[in-house]
Amino acid sequence: MSTSSASGWRGTLAAYRGPLMPQVFLLGVISGFPWVLIGSLLTLWLQEAGFSRGQVGLFGAVFMVYAINLLWAPLVDAVPPPLLRRFGQRRGWIALMQLLIFILVLALSVLDPVSHLWLMAATALGIATASATQDVAIDALRIELVGSNEPQRLASGAAMAVSGWWGGYGLLGGLLLGLAAQLAQNMMTGEYWLWCYWAAAGIGALLTLVMLRWVPEPERHSAVATSDNDVLSPAATVDSGGVTAVAPPSTADSIAGRIVLGYVAPLRAFLSHHGTRLALILLLVVFAFKIGEAMLGRMSLLFYTEIGFSKGDIALYSKGFGSISYCVFAIVGSLISVRYGLFRGLLLSGIAMAATNLLFALLAWRPEGWLFGVAVITDQLTTAVSTVAFVAFLSSLCQRGHTATQYAALASLGNLSRTTLAVGSGFIVDGLGGDWPLFFLLTALMVLPSLALLLWQRAPIQRALRAAAAP
Repeated sequence: MSTSSASGWRGTLAAYRGPLMPQVFLLGVISGFPWVLIGSLLTLWLQEAGFSRGQVGLFGAVFMVYAINLLWAPLVDAVPPPLLRRFGQRRGWIALMQLLIFILVLALSVLDPVSHLWLMAATALGIATASATQDVAIDALRIELVGSNEPQRLASGAAMAVSGWWGGYGLLGGLLLGLAAQLAQNMMTGEYWLWCYWAAAGIGALLTLVMLRWVPEPERHSAVATSDNDVLSPAATVDSGGVTAVAPPSTADSIAGRIVLGYVAPLRAFLSHHGTRLALILLLVVFAFKIGEAMLGRMSLLFYTEIGFSKGDIALYSKGFGSISYCVFAIVGSLISVRYGLFRGLLLSGIAMAATNLLFALLAWRPEGWLFGVAVITDQLTTAVSTVAFVAFLSSLCQRGHTATQYAALASLGNLSRTTLAVGSGFIVDGLGGDWPLFFLLTALMVLPSLALLLWQRAPIQRALRAAAAP
């Protein structure tokens, strides 16, 4: 191993010391937990209520809000959080959205999916909207705390963010599914889902309190420009904590002015920095990279139950062992991204992600417990590694002073393909006559277009990533 490689590995491991990475992990948990409420739990609840695969998949349309949160990301950047501004711009918005989620979860728990389906859908949409809004603040807070031009810290921060996300979605989701399985033995369907959602509301409140007590608010200023030149190249300063901020000029300092500039400046800065042609190619890669994974993920719980696995099996393998594996493999993913570079890490993990989907085709032919465990853990390995590379890739593309809006826009674009196309995943399975092996083969093929784009534009993308890592 070369000296530089060894230094990179040591630098990555050293980045995990101190409270910063556990704080980023907690932010990831808060980000991922709402997906349990409108994803795993709601999917099984609707299935038990008698809804078809297509109907359950269509209900996933509420996740489309994650693809459009860029529309109000500048508001989260510029407008102080109502009532909770004393907690800071980032933490205040997170706490406000968590309060809204808490109220909506309690409302959702008392609804009946058969008689109140549309009201349940509207409540789930409200949870998704609040969650997508808090993600804007969470991602900006993470990048501002970690920094965006140090490869080791960037990869480590991405690893802890996605580990935390899966900890919130997987581990806590497994805990709630296990609770549902236990309560189902002595209660009717509506009763035990009520208690599960009440438990979820309590967990969310506890996470928020810990965040407010433990995670700091970075010193920052709004990015305001007075001219085209300022929009493209805002004056940057570095505060005592190492966080880059943009000093606001003396004019156009109203909230309305900041909001207008908040929509224009990030886009122009992105196009100016990367060039229009490369910027569009990068956006295509972001759009296409996670399509196959999203298709598989949306139908996975229905697939598991249809081939004979119980809630307890899913809680143990998919949410339990799988989630622990995901968190461990996310750290491995950060080491791979540093050792081989973000570009190769993204390319190799994409290939592995596509290949892993074929394991589920084999599981459909042979639904055995050991193969279920192998498929789930292998899927978590490739998903963790690819997600770390993907998050680090998105973070590296953001310019200082436009972090919240640019990252929200890039993440929204990635979510757009995942949410809009995954909505039809149930209808695809139905259209294939329930042929799960063929469905999983199609999900593997869906990864190939993004990998082809990466290889086609390898040189300019690698130059862009090296420029982003430069001090």
